[in-house]
Amino acid sequence: MGVSYKDYYKILGVEREAAPEQIRKAHRKLAKKYHPDVNKEAGAEQKYKDVNEAYEVLKDPDKRQKYDTLGANWEQGQDFTPPPGWQDMSYGDARNFGGGFSDFFKTIFGSFNMAGRGEAYEKIFNSRQRVRDQEVNMSISLEDIFAGGTKTINMSDGVKTKILNVNLPKGITDGSRIKLSGKAPNGGDLHITIHILPDSKYDFDGNDLVEKLVVAPWEAVIGSNIIVETPTGNVRMKLPAGTQNGQKLRLKGKGLPKRSEDEAGDLYVRIEIAVPQKISEREKELWEELARLSTFEPRSQRS
Repeated sequence: MGVSYKDYYKILGVEREAAPEQIRKAHRKLAKKYHPDVNKEAGAEQKYKDVNEAYEVLKDPDKRQKYDTLGANWEQGQDFTPPPGWQDMSYGDARNFGGGFSDFFKTIFGSFNMAGRGEAYEKIFNSRQRVRDQEVNMSISLEDIFAGGTKTINMSDGVKTKILNVNLPKGITDGSRIKLSGKAPNGGDLHITIHILPDSKYDFDGNDLVEKLVVAPWEAVIGSNIIVETPTGNVRMKLPAGTQNGQKLRLKGKGLPKRSEDEAGDLYVRIEIAVPQKISEREKELWEELARLSTFEPRSQRS
């Protein structure tokens, strides 16, 4: 029985020859765009699942090679039936992948649905089973990083589910990996890749954070003391006279904690100058007066 082929490269918007870093950046961008906590549009949740499934395959060299073996001649949504013997090649991986993946994914890499194959199939699997490491993902918020402590993750071997406590070490960033020795369902090591959930206020780059701050034109022109909200509390920052739109100002040590004691990344404040859309007649007169007095020469008029 065929399933719909999924073009994971097309889903992430990358070429088949894309480097791992390109794949990681594409996933991060799309996961932020379609995350259910951010995007409430119809279909966004499914796109979020598709993006994560594509990344699950393409980030892993072994899974990517196996997927690429299918060839590049399939089209997204086309009816797909694996080659003869393919299922026998893939079912040994069956318990390494949890729920939430598409039928196409399970066709290639297996699934938890072993019970339906009958006791004989289960015995065959058990006879071949060996200690194997497992890769899983965990999503956390910026608040979780600053709070530290532990988070829980559910692990299943297809029969039983157990809850594991995962300690969040200091200095954790997007893409960090945590190893829990011997905690995989079949006795191998559990490798957890951390993904930081999109935040409504901050973007992040390693240990650094970026925050947008809207200021009035006169504040940018003559300078001002402004209040900036940081993850650890509000601080006062000097806005220099002549600040340009899009300029970034650094608040040292106000980013994510680093592994070193008492060290942290920086917070970059990206300035956006808000131009009034409606002004009174008096305000218009004052702006016109400023225009006559100003010595500023727009770039379009410079030789």
